[in-house]
Amino acid sequence: MSLAAPTSPTSWSCPDPADLLRRHWPLLPLAATVLALLIPVPAGDATASGKVGPGDAASLLLVFVCGIQALRGRVRPLSPLGVLVLGLPAVGLAVSTVTAGDPYAALPGFVRYLQVFVLVPAAIVLLVRDASEFRLAAGCFVVLALVQGAVGVVQFATHTGASYQGEDIRAVGTFGPGDVMGMATVVAYGLVVATAGALAPGLPARVRRASGAAALVLVLPLVLSFSRGAWIATFAAAGLVMAMAGIRRALKVLLALAAAGVVLVGGFGVGSAMVAERLTSITQVSDAPDQSVTDRYTMWAAAGSMWRERPVVGVGLKGFPANRDSHSGLALSSGSDTAGAGQGYIRQPLLSPHNMYLLVLSEQGLTGLIALAGGWLALLVAGLRRCLAGPSAVRDCGLVAVGLLVWQLTDFLYADIGGPSTVLTGVIIGLAAWWALPSGGGTGELDSGDARRRRGRGRAAAAASGRGPGAPARAATPEGAAGR
Repeated sequence: MSLAAPTSPTSWSCPDPADLLRRHWPLLPLAATVLALLIPVPAGDATASGKVGPGDAASLLLVFVCGIQALRGRVRPLSPLGVLVLGLPAVGLAVSTVTAGDPYAALPGFVRYLQVFVLVPAAIVLLVRDASEFRLAAGCFVVLALVQGAVGVVQFATHTGASYQGEDIRAVGTFGPGDVMGMATVVAYGLVVATAGALAPGLPARVRRASGAAALVLVLPLVLSFSRGAWIATFAAAGLVMAMAGIRRALKVLLALAAAGVVLVGGFGVGSAMVAERLTSITQVSDAPDQSVTDRYTMWAAAGSMWRERPVVGVGLKGFPANRDSHSGLALSSGSDTAGAGQGYIRQPLLSPHNMYLLVLSEQGLTGLIALAGGWLALLVAGLRRCLAGPSAVRDCGLVAVGLLVWQLTDFLYADIGGPSTVLTGVIIGLAAWWALPSGGGTGELDSGDARRRRGRGRAAAAASGRGPGAPARAATPEGAAGR
């Protein structure tokens, strides 16, 4: 009987595309969940309630594939801590739905929260097997950010963006003026991932250089989004990533970013006056706030009033819009004006407090806040500890996971879920949980993947040749040989 020739080391470094697809096909729905946000959003659909976008459909397919793989026993085992952190929010959501004044009206909110904060993160934790697959998922964020950022820069240059101070120059990508935070959010995600890739010590030099170039390029569309919240969250997340990567590396990145800022804003005058005005407004939230800040303060106060009325379980999922007016002061305006980027003038109603923690507190009470925010805090602490103590070969995964989670938790201070980019929140929590939560099967998921496959092929070759401990007994008769 002739045996197949063993795979050469050269083929390991240049794997066959069909082999890659066969090995990593469960990740295709995960990549589609991120990259589906490249599809333009029709006018009016960005914030439409109950609208299922391409990213949401891909996330449902991701959950379905995870269920199939779980039935086949081909998923990453979870520890009891992982089950607790990922499963506890479902209990809080169920309680808030059952105790709502109108449980039927709260049901869509239950499904949405379950998708974003339970099912999608759990599917990612179970399906992503090693660091190489984690990097594939993280790379999709950079691709999405570069494409959306390029669209945003063109919108600013050609005056085809969303309306801002009377001009159609605000970069919003394909999300439209109904979701002005959409492009800023995905660009910031990509910038954080690229910054981590540029600073990670275990990656090849060409990967670090490409990541650094991507991070510098993404600064421009982030600035042109005129999103104060995205700027603050990116500064916090990127600063933490640089601090964890080392002072010398951080100084190099800061110098490069400072030079890029001087060239873009100072040299070319890219939106310099508007950027300066936007930056100045960050410090004027108490002295002379604009109407958007006044509306936010008023809705924060309304959320606090709802919580005091029902402190344990809140007013129920999707209950904030129905209870807003009865708990708001006269300073609240009727909505925000949106126009531009191919859309006419639309008055967008204010249906949330624009603070995720206050939204959860008002609609789900202390029960929901402890279940959700408590789990996020646990992931952050565990992720930081593992990033500082983990092996340098996969430290880039830790920098990406912690950086994205810090960005999201910071952004939640003045934003909440809503719009097509909401599904990416679940992906980020899933990646952070993959890094932070120990596996029930040990720490094998930290391997690059290539080393494990080489070991597996070595054991298989040894078994086939009769040298390994798992080698089958050789048949003593021709019939036995023919049977093999």
